[in-house]
Amino acid sequence: MTKITSVADLDEKSVACTKCLEDKLKGQDDKRHIVLCGGTGCLSSNSKEIMEKFNEVLAAKGLSDKATVNQVGCFGFCSQGPFVKIYPEDTLYRMVSIDDVEEIVDTDIAGGQIVERLLYVDPNSQDKVTKQEDINFYKKQRRVALHGCGVINPEDINEALGMGAFQGLKKALSMTQQEVIDEVLASGLRGRGGGGFPTGRKWQFALNVQADQKYVVCNGDEGDPGAFMDRSILEGNPLAVIEGMMIAGYAFGASEGYFYVRAEYPIAVNRLKIAIAQAREMGLLGENIMGSGFNFDCFIRLGAGAFVCGEETALLNSIEGKRGMPRPRPPFPAIKGLWGKPTCVNNVETLACVPYILREGAADFASVGTEKSKGTKVFALGGKVNNVGLVEIPMGTTLRELIYDIGGGIPNGKKFKAIQTGGPSGGCLTEEFLDEPIDFDNLVQKGSMMGSGGAIVMDEDNCMVDVAKFYMEFICDESCGKCSPCRIGTKRILEILTKITEGKGTMEDLDELEELSKTIKTNSLCALGQTASNPVNSTLAHFRDEYIAHIVDKKCPAHVCKSLMQYKIDKDKCIGCGMCAKNCPASCITRTEYIPEGHKLASFEIDPEKCVKCGLCMSNCKFSAISKA
Repeated sequence: MTKITSVADLDEKSVACTKCLEDKLKGQDDKRHIVLCGGTGCLSSNSKEIMEKFNEVLAAKGLSDKATVNQVGCFGFCSQGPFVKIYPEDTLYRMVSIDDVEEIVDTDIAGGQIVERLLYVDPNSQDKVTKQEDINFYKKQRRVALHGCGVINPEDINEALGMGAFQGLKKALSMTQQEVIDEVLASGLRGRGGGGFPTGRKWQFALNVQADQKYVVCNGDEGDPGAFMDRSILEGNPLAVIEGMMIAGYAFGASEGYFYVRAEYPIAVNRLKIAIAQAREMGLLGENIMGSGFNFDCFIRLGAGAFVCGEETALLNSIEGKRGMPRPRPPFPAIKGLWGKPTCVNNVETLACVPYILREGAADFASVGTEKSKGTKVFALGGKVNNVGLVEIPMGTTLRELIYDIGGGIPNGKKFKAIQTGGPSGGCLTEEFLDEPIDFDNLVQKGSMMGSGGAIVMDEDNCMVDVAKFYMEFICDESCGKCSPCRIGTKRILEILTKITEGKGTMEDLDELEELSKTIKTNSLCALGQTASNPVNSTLAHFRDEYIAHIVDKKCPAHVCKSLMQYKIDKDKCIGCGMCAKNCPASCITRTEYIPEGHKLASFEIDPEKCVKCGLCMSNCKFSAISKA
């Protein structure tokens, strides 16, 4: 691998890599190029095996010199994966299986014809769509943090260089430290990990402190249920995050960086290791980078999966080999952080945006978004929505656009009920907020928060008391236990919510929930406890009638809470086939006799005292005779 020792070397290498990548994408190398989604979701659906099958079939048909096969990062549209894209035509095939490989090779690679049955079908027009950018899911997106994901091979530094890698660092090295920080401040970049603190201000604090050693830490300890934004960035373009870390290090004088990534992300960790090794081999990490006198290297530390280690001081304790528990602040990490030295902790998405800002300019980044929330934000869109996946949208996009235009609306004609943003630290937003623009401050004002970017959509079949209970169970499991308000208070809230879902609650419990929420928020040591009651507060504010139904009527309107639910057989629909009784594990369904208009028929009834609410009777009834009550 050619060593890069100067800016001129980088320019020469980048020009060559850019031409090579463009030739591939435009077909100017006289080859076809097959790329497959290599994100965790598609890999779990046999993407790797599909890639191996392509190589096998191409070799068997003597086409190995006519087409290449490779994996790239996440395409984003997870509910339609695994994806295969063919260059230079840019044809996108979705939901590809191993059995489809030979047909793609015969029809498309060898025959030059599109395999139409594997194209995406627009649900509105029923038209078949051949190109990614023509699918509604992608039309309102803009990739900044996800730059290169789904295009380049994340394990090949040459392809990253072809997409502009290290051009931001090159520009930064031509500026003073203060000029770099001023550029980031002018961009309006705020921390994408949840707090939304201005990134440039954090760097400024660290620059102003004199120390013999400073550190940059990348927070990759993504722990929100349903969130996979940071994982996908690290899997799709790890060099962008490395470059962002290097720019940060140059800006405030750090020479070492640490990636803190949870061990449950083995693909991200492996690709990060490869990227670091390739950057070192090429001379882009280490001493005297590009002859500038700037020294920087980075290392990886694996997290054990503790949610509280997403809090920056708990994360620093974990890197130091201590138990992951928050530290009192002040002093803040930018003043006294890792091993007592000035440290800036930025999350994956934040650092991925930094090279774009330096490469394209602060004005370009700031031209997108709202007045106080600039740029784009990556969301993991999931739950009761047709188009589940990873999306990057400009700040200011409305919740309606996110759920209906990009997300494709609610499946099975169900009614939208709420969207939970910000994970366990966020809150539920209802239909009245659908036209609200998404930005840091607006979501907080509406009773939720952006958080790291989780967005879980719920429909009429979700019980909001049960949702609050789910998030509180998560918080109780993940609380480090250091401070009493969080350790004891969250447990008490969970006990009350459990009591309500079991039909044993009282109206006084609602007052106690509100009082406990205030106490925990005011007195907890870190953000985990300070925001723990947000799901409870938001569901109480918008769905108080559901709490009252559980308490007063002893009913769960959504038929979710098992203790308040019964299965009933409609004798007018029951034909007496007995499938419900045959499949009942509790033997609580017995045969009866029913006489409609003088005709004696066999029927069945369910003993509510014996029923365990497993739902097998309902799923096995082919005549829709069993319902929840």
